Amino acid sequence: MTAFLDFPADEFGSEVTFWRAIAGSTVSPPRGDKRQFATLEPFNGDPHLRVQRLESGPGGVHLDLHVDDLDAAATEAGRLGATEVHRYDDVVTMRSPGGFVFCLVPWEGQKTRSRPIRWPGDTISIIDQVSIDIPARAFEAECEFWHRLTGWELTDNDSPAFRHLDRPNHITIRILLQCIDSGEIGGHVDLASTHPSDEVSRHEDWGAEVLAEFPNWTVMADPTGRRYCITSRNPRTGELPTA
Repeated sequence: MTAFLDFPADEFGSEVTFWRAIAGSTVSPPRGDKRQFATLEPFNGDPHLRVQRLESGPGGVHLDLHVDDLDAAATEAGRLGATEVHRYDDVVTMRSPGGFVFCLVPWEGQKTRSRPIRWPGDTISIIDQVSIDIPARAFEAECEFWHRLTGWELTDNDSPAFRHLDRPNHITIRILLQCIDSGEIGGHVDLASTHPSDEVSRHEDWGAEVLAEFPNWTVMADPTGRRYCITSRNPRTGELPTA
């Protein structure tokens, strides 16, 4: 499972610089027929974050599911209600029943989970979660789709507005399913940190802004206004602290 950050062309350079910095990663050489893709390389483990330069559109986030049989995976996703949007070489782009974009790509032997980064001051953090933000009208069906597509157990959170999928131990990216009152389906990434207030300050130094604060997470906007969250989840397990 890979989280793909999709950036408009005029924001691509500055956005990659920001996200590379807060992830504590290096950036791979560009690839693709238009040099539109790159990987944020972790210091330990297999990559789980990638970036894409878009020719048009506002950008956002999507998921890549790495599979050992593209045709079989695409057929199964279609049987579960997904729609195939585009097929190019070894990438199948699809939309979930609720409209969230994901891609099926070949699995290339990735099996080592990326480790969190330790920052000065002893803060440990990692960008490890994609929140799929789902309108209430589609929430139940979308949760069932992702549960059946991944085969991961669907677990209720403390709030009825949130559920998550229990990832296998070797996979870095978690999937959070969030129910929103209205609007269109979308997504954002979340960062887990041992010291969220220190993490917030570090991100502000890189140009991010605090939008809202809650007991276990802070909503941020990156320098171009893209929303994401800094959470108090355990960076090693992904779980929220127990009361």
